[in-house]
Amino acid sequence: GSGGALGIGVADKVLMMENAYYSVISPEGCAAILWKHRKHAPEAADAMKIAAPDLAKLGLIDGVIPEVPGGAHHDPDAAADALREIVSKNLKELLALSKEDLKTKRYEKFRRFGEWDEI
Repeated sequence: GSGGALGIGVADKVLMMENAYYSVISPEGCAAILWKHRKHAPEAADAMKIAAPDLAKLGLIDGVIPEVPGGAHHDPDAAADALREIVSKNLKELLALSKEDLKTKRYEKFRRFGEWDEI
């Protein structure tokens, strides 16, 4: 919360574990502000679109790291292996780019944030 998510989002690639959430405020905090009660946290979380699949669909993150059924804590070794594999793949892709290409891609990525289409 409190804007910390913004600081880690300034990267060439942002990856999330499948069951993680990414937001500058917790669903409970949002619910307390909007509905004056934390019991609305699930509704707030849904409206905020803070889950990894939602953020990937919106183009705000670059990839979702799959977890074992029930979450990474059920098999930490498998979670670490999945994380290692995907981070390594993404690092190889980034290392293959020139500094100019990295800057251009980064610029284009952040310029897309906030774009929307009318339906």
